[in-house]
Amino acid sequence: MSRISLAILIGIVGFVLYILAVVALGDHVVLAHWAVQTVYYVVAGIIWVWPAKWLMIWGAGGRRAE
Repeated sequence: MSRISLAILIGIVGFVLYILAVVALGDHVVLAHWAVQTVYYVVAGIIWVWPAKWLMIWGAGGRRAE
């Protein structure tokens, strides 16, 4: 399996697991104040970018596009 194929597979599985975790934790936030909910969903909506960036760089063979 090539590095790109492996990165795609890891990315899809990881993203699905991340969504499941965010939704499960979101059940505990749903009764909180609206400001707490806003912070939670903004952070949860942005934080996945860093692992995805690392995975894309790794999948491309360590080459960085500057």
